[in-house]
Amino acid sequence: MRTRHAAQRSRWAPAGVCTVLALAACSAYAAPSLEGITLPPGFQIEVWTDQVPFAREMAFGPKGTVFVGSMRFGAAPADKVYAVRTVNGKRTVTTLLSGLNNPNGVAVRNGSLYVGEVNRITRYDDIESHLDKPPKPVVITHLPTEQHHGWRYIAFGPDDKLYVAIGAPCNVCDKDAEGYARILRMDPDGKNRETIAHGVRNSVGFAWQPGSKKLWFTDNGRDLLGDNVPDCELNRLDTVGAHYGFPFCHAGEVVDPEFGKLGSCAQAVPPAQKLGPHVAPLGIRFYTGSQFPAAYQNTAFIAQHGSWNRSTPIGYRIMQVKLDGDRVTSYEPFLTGWLKPDGKVTGRPVDLQLMQDGSMLVSDDQEGAIYRISYKK
Repeated sequence: MRTRHAAQRSRWAPAGVCTVLALAACSAYAAPSLEGITLPPGFQIEVWTDQVPFAREMAFGPKGTVFVGSMRFGAAPADKVYAVRTVNGKRTVTTLLSGLNNPNGVAVRNGSLYVGEVNRITRYDDIESHLDKPPKPVVITHLPTEQHHGWRYIAFGPDDKLYVAIGAPCNVCDKDAEGYARILRMDPDGKNRETIAHGVRNSVGFAWQPGSKKLWFTDNGRDLLGDNVPDCELNRLDTVGAHYGFPFCHAGEVVDPEFGKLGSCAQAVPPAQKLGPHVAPLGIRFYTGSQFPAAYQNTAFIAQHGSWNRSTPIGYRIMQVKLDGDRVTSYEPFLTGWLKPDGKVTGRPVDLQLMQDGSMLVSDDQEGAIYRISYKK
């Protein structure tokens, strides 16, 4: 069921090098296109930079530097972390770190940069004072080494704990006893590590709801059960150690044909919102800025990377989720247009970050770009 468009090679892939999801017809190094992008009235999008190959998770330093991780699937892994600076209106992108193991995750705490590689999390102290010559890394913790679903999303919660997701090393398998398919948290120095959520197949985005400070996270549903089964998920953590169903139950109701005997859907926490089949939800961000209209305050935005093996493509968009306390009241598109009617894909969103002025940055690993979404009355 692999579709021709969803397997596009990044424009940053070296000539003659394609991933398993690659298309010979896709053109490398073409500038990102915003043609056909649709947003609500008053919103606009621009290319903030297009010089960040395989751009993934983003994090702000206290002096305004945007740190960007990278990840590449199916070929030689991406190995770089980038620093994006804006000085006197001029934006520059520099390679901060290289030689890393798919450093998808980045987070900043007290001026130190934390980097989530497949097999470890490291810390670089006082990083914005050493952008030209970063210090030697301090290893915070070691992680499982499997590359499959091994790209780490990391973030610090309101409890000052460091959170990281450990994806299942497979489409579907029982690896709970080996430490997979879960979300962990730990002290900033890596101590007091604990599992806070089990049965999470592949989360590559989480955020804390304003007010309640509850953790919400996206989860990518399993493949190869059909075009419309199962849904990907938006989940909420109410109880530390809760189980979200993988591998025996998917989306709260789909019993796995191979692993269903390991448990029942009644034992699993159902999703707070089903997101659609194979949409590949990644980054999630609650809007807490002051630039967007008041109706968007505390709305959750979700970047959907898009399907790779669905007969009719889906995703490649940003969705908005409105909440009333713990209850989802609406789930609808905010940005569309990266998926064209002819099946061509011109962007695959990954992560979302809010700027000080209330605008929103969106990373795109296919185009090696970061976009800025703003609002003007």
